[in-house]
Amino acid sequence: MDERWDREVDVLVVGTGAAGMTAAITAADAGRTVLLVESTDKWGGTTALSGGGLWMPTNPLMAKLGLDDSVDKALTYMQAAIGEAGPASSPERRRAFVETVPEVYRLLERLGLRWTAAKDYPDYYPDRPGGMTGRGIEAEPFDTRKLGDRFATFRGRESIPAPLKTDDVWLLSRAWSTPSGFVRGARFVFRTLGGLVTGKRLFGIGGALTANLMAILIRQRVELLLETPLRSLVLDDAGAVTGAVVGDLRVRATGGVILAAGGFARNTEWRQKYHGIPGYTSAAAGDLGEVIGIAEAAGARLELMDDAWWGLSVPTADHGAQFVLSERSMPFGIIVDGDGDRYLNESASYIDVGHAMLEHGAVPSWLIVEARHRRRYLFNAFLQGTKQLRAAGIVHTAKTLDELAGALGIDPTRLRATVARFNGFARRGVDEDFGRGRTVYDNYYGDPRVKPNPNLGPLEKGPFTAVQLVPGDLGTKGGLLTDADARVLRADGTAIAGLYAAGNTTASVMGRTYPGPGSTIAPAVVFGYRAGRAASRTTPA
Repeated sequence: MDERWDREVDVLVVGTGAAGMTAAITAADAGRTVLLVESTDKWGGTTALSGGGLWMPTNPLMAKLGLDDSVDKALTYMQAAIGEAGPASSPERRRAFVETVPEVYRLLERLGLRWTAAKDYPDYYPDRPGGMTGRGIEAEPFDTRKLGDRFATFRGRESIPAPLKTDDVWLLSRAWSTPSGFVRGARFVFRTLGGLVTGKRLFGIGGALTANLMAILIRQRVELLLETPLRSLVLDDAGAVTGAVVGDLRVRATGGVILAAGGFARNTEWRQKYHGIPGYTSAAAGDLGEVIGIAEAAGARLELMDDAWWGLSVPTADHGAQFVLSERSMPFGIIVDGDGDRYLNESASYIDVGHAMLEHGAVPSWLIVEARHRRRYLFNAFLQGTKQLRAAGIVHTAKTLDELAGALGIDPTRLRATVARFNGFARRGVDEDFGRGRTVYDNYYGDPRVKPNPNLGPLEKGPFTAVQLVPGDLGTKGGLLTDADARVLRADGTAIAGLYAAGNTTASVMGRTYPGPGSTIAPAVVFGYRAGRAASRTTPA
């Protein structure tokens, strides 16, 4: 080995979320030597804190469930949902994504990952051509005892340490208000107790996916280095990447370097520059964008930097953010701006409500709910108590709407008019302003006991509670432009030899929208796989 290098491997992977771990697994399965590095002291990235779902059209589970999907149907839907969104969501990249789903599914299944379907979760635009229910999948809850010593540095320990599954979430949100919710709650309790009785340490959702992937890497004997950030890329005279400096090591990578270190959700300076807000994110620590900046300095083109995986969030008293999902969709609640006006479909997909808030300039907004909402439905931001939230002015409660309006600095007459108009829609079952409750996606986070529309319930019974909402996110959407094989591209469209990227380090194939549950993690896994495969092909056998 040249004395200029401290180490030599076939493939160097930067980042330990779903994209990075899948890339490392793929290269190792091809017989390549792999070094996996992580900038923080914990592995798993934002994936470990996420819902863990993957939007995987044509996945093999669908046929077993009797669901009719195809590559053409999925591509038709992607066009209808995404539209024209620039080179990151080119026809070639979309086709590569859909056609690769069965391959990566089978690879991970062969290596030990147990898949399960989120069979009740619809696409987010199910009424558009090609839309359907049942494309979402996830990993079965996983016994993290199998991680051995690596459990101590597992990012998923910051999330829910329980065997939660995607389809649990929508039913648990109404566990004490509907029979189906109660039954699902009981199943979840028994699943949790079953794990405890058998001595298992079960994690679900994002924790299950990342723990599964790490367990595979452990079996493959892939080396992992924590607290080892990418400091620079090493290029030859032709501009090809031959290795990188990570931590204090200068590592030669004969097949290539794969960047999968997340986006820039926690980089306040970049968030202000590209989004005009400081950021209220649910992304993991370390999501600072340095890797994107390093690749840009090497000639990489950036795309979609002004966008994110938006979703309304409750700001917390400690300057964090709690993502809001079912709470805004359930009946007996509305979202208003600072003037007391509705401006969106509260039940729309999270990225759409995030875009609506920003486009309307309604930062912050208020989710106003009445007594039945508070009594019947789970509100995640309240699970740790509301004392600090009330002290910070994030939560207000009043006996009447007029009192509540006064506390929010809203004209009481205007708020009363907004509520009166909405209450009329609720009684008739049709939201004439924004179409709330029109699709099966809207209804997914609704209450079937409420008639005639499961998402519409009048605000009549005090006390009334207002919760502040800000434009939160699950991570940023923009980054390095890559091709169908995850090769990083320059501004002129040529590939930077030896450099690959996947996940939130890249501009998303999903463009500016969110076609279905798991549209962040699925392309991270798919293009992580394609990056690992491409880097393995360029490595001498």
